Amino acid sequence: MDNPDVELDLQRSVQAVLRELNAQTPALQSNQGMWRWSLHKKVERDPGKRPVLVRILLRELEKAEREDARHVIMPLLHTLMYVFTKATGITEELHRRTYAFCMRSLTLPAPYCTVALDCAIRLKTEAAVPGTLYQRLVIAEQNLTSELYPYQERVFLFVDPELVSPSVCSALLLEIQAAQEQQTPEACMRHVVSHALQAALGEACHAGTLQRKLQASPRLVLERYFHAVVAAVEQMASEPSPSREGHLERLEEIYCSLLGPAAAARGRCGGKRLLLPSGDPLQDQLPSIPLPSPHITFHLWTDEDQLWKELVLFLRPRSQLRLSADLEALDLQGVPPDRESARTSVLSTDSGIERDLPSGADELPSTGSPEMERAGLQRKGGIKKRVWPPDILMPSSWDGPPGLHRRTGRPSGDGELLPGVSRLHTARVLVLGDDRMLGRLARAYYAIRKRETQKFCLTPRLSLQLYYIPVLAPEPAASRHLELGELATFLGRADPWYENTINTLCPAIHKLAEMPLSLNTSRTIDPFILDVITYYIRMGTQPIYFQIYTVKIFFSDLSQDPAEDIFLTELKVKIQDSKIPRDGFSPRRRGVAEGPGAELSICYQKALLSHRVREVTVSLRATGLVLKTLAASDNDVSGPTYCPPAAAPVTDHRCLNVSVTEVVKTSNLAGRSFSTVTNSFRTASIQIQSQDQRLLTLSLDKDGRRTFRDVVRFEVAPCLEPCSGAQKSKVLISHRQEMERTKAKAKPLLMPINTFSGIIQ
Repeated sequence: MDNPDVELDLQRSVQAVLRELNAQTPALQSNQGMWRWSLHKKVERDPGKRPVLVRILLRELEKAEREDARHVIMPLLHTLMYVFTKATGITEELHRRTYAFCMRSLTLPAPYCTVALDCAIRLKTEAAVPGTLYQRLVIAEQNLTSELYPYQERVFLFVDPELVSPSVCSALLLEIQAAQEQQTPEACMRHVVSHALQAALGEACHAGTLQRKLQASPRLVLERYFHAVVAAVEQMASEPSPSREGHLERLEEIYCSLLGPAAAARGRCGGKRLLLPSGDPLQDQLPSIPLPSPHITFHLWTDEDQLWKELVLFLRPRSQLRLSADLEALDLQGVPPDRESARTSVLSTDSGIERDLPSGADELPSTGSPEMERAGLQRKGGIKKRVWPPDILMPSSWDGPPGLHRRTGRPSGDGELLPGVSRLHTARVLVLGDDRMLGRLARAYYAIRKRETQKFCLTPRLSLQLYYIPVLAPEPAASRHLELGELATFLGRADPWYENTINTLCPAIHKLAEMPLSLNTSRTIDPFILDVITYYIRMGTQPIYFQIYTVKIFFSDLSQDPAEDIFLTELKVKIQDSKIPRDGFSPRRRGVAEGPGAELSICYQKALLSHRVREVTVSLRATGLVLKTLAASDNDVSGPTYCPPAAAPVTDHRCLNVSVTEVVKTSNLAGRSFSTVTNSFRTASIQIQSQDQRLLTLSLDKDGRRTFRDVVRFEVAPCLEPCSGAQKSKVLISHRQEMERTKAKAKPLLMPINTFSGIIQ
């Protein structure tokens, strides 16, 4: 399509997206992100515009490369790859230019080179076998059965009903249901077959006739053609040097078989245009082949172990059908074990004397007898021992960054962590809410990591991806609104495309909740919220890692055991009005003047650029203090850090930023007066104790449900991997030799949240 008006219209839309990125203070924040969505909708309604849009985006990318305008490279590259995934009929010249741009971008610093490498790998596959990206995405997201591509994905959308209003929950649920009611397995298989044939045959494919034929085909016939197309594409994609001619001939045979002998006789299935039964050439416009939204399950988060249970249920149906020998010991927790495989004690009546043996006991049964077969199959309650790889005992030493997630550039679930066990499942956990919801996610993530140290049944078979969309309740006070969205603000500063696409979604979600509910799902709709969620789930592959902190709390009641908890964003300390009884934990020292606040003893390790350990101990009177884990401004995005892993960028969101409201006493002729001043410092770990009779109240992650009262002392330190501390483990090297090793270096537990680009320095 070379229509100048079409190209001018698309060029204006692309420029509008770029203006949003360049604008420092957008005039209408609620309309941010709409230009990208409308741009994709234009080419979705008219697929013939996609090559034009690819040419425009590639031209803008090459211009940004010449002018060194790196802030627009990531948005343009993500938009371009999203078009490539859906498009058919993209010329080899556009594929070659885009691949060359990605290869040149490998010389740029991270994360540009990381994203460019991932795009180059996908482009090479798509150029060799057109339609591969679309086919694999639909098969995985819709859980279609395929032996050649067995990967499965699911999106778990979690909402806390106490933090998000019921109207927002109902609106999101209805939009998801309305979009997914039309996405039956039969419709998805028709889309895969149509897209693969249209991508391979090009103009020789009569798309309208093909879709009508597939629409009229019964389920069994449709499945047969679906598996034939998938086999043709996957077998060609797995070859080191695929042959386009052989692939084209195989798909032509499938195409001719679909249309029947009449169409095959009247038109040629070669590289020429087909003819209608009347003999007229095909002139109809290419029909749109939609890319179905991923399979999303909506969950109200009411149980602490709900995330774990949903992940187990996601794995259980498939694992019951395909249990290899290595998976027998990795049974799911919570599933009752088989009674027959339980180890039991048996009372032996054998005296050990040969004459006590019954007659005929010394005669061995024949080789083919049933007794011999049962003896070979029975096990007397022994313990199986298998040869494990040396790195399998430490989750932190697995391939890739810490956590249950994959590296960028690999297929979801690719790789084997155990012999014969592949990570075929990908769980994309998307949480909606504010910082309190992320605190809850951090606790669930830590609980999963802790469970995996005892019996790791998820990690070898599941790739866990975490996503976050801020949904802040409309607050009359703007300060409260900003306070609950600190992590979203940090993600927006780190990734401008996340700021433009995701952080601007909150007003649209509330606007959707205010609209009257419509139970009629048969009408055609353009679900804006669902489309943005889908775009984020598919293109957000770069994680930003956040340090989880652990806090140990000691109470004034000595009979009460210390409590341990974790937090992700903030720990706030307030001084209670009540005091410790006279015979309590620590009496008030003499000479301490009465005044506001409490006398605190603070011992902390100061964060230094050299990463040396320097302990500081101070005593002061304070009215409160706040421990934050996120940088306060853009100037703090690249400062000192605590033990950063080599795979992650160096940023200071792994330091504690402590703000203490100190009480300053002044004496003058009018008498004694008190004033307050705020002091701030950074630390890796800290211990705080009340020195007088005042008690403390701790609030974690701004959540009123996670409050601890009557506290006299607490300790905060980075949370470590549950099994990465100093411990001894016996690794079976062979059947006869064992080696004992000690893992002395502890590694911090980092929770990844996926964004589009990661942290852009």
